[in-house]
Amino acid sequence: MSENKKQTSKRVAHLAAETLHDPKASAIKKSLAASALAQAHTTKQTGAAMEHKASEVLHSTKYSAETKTLAASVLAQSNKERKAK
Repeated sequence: MSENKKQTSKRVAHLAAETLHDPKASAIKKSLAASALAQAHTTKQTGAAMEHKASEVLHSTKYSAETKTLAASVLAQSNKERKAK
């Protein structure tokens, strides 16, 4: 399996931390934020379930730009060898 060496940027990590402290943030936004933050300063890769969730967010019109930013970061750190389902 190939290793994805991308990491969450400082800007996105800051957004993720703010999201996790925001009591009004949606569950999906907090989930994406937790994944993005877990991948800051590590070589961890996005799991299949989170990858699918992030993809759905990016293809939907109902999510905010911040939520989509977190989703994009999570997807950028996915396993490139995983086949799309």
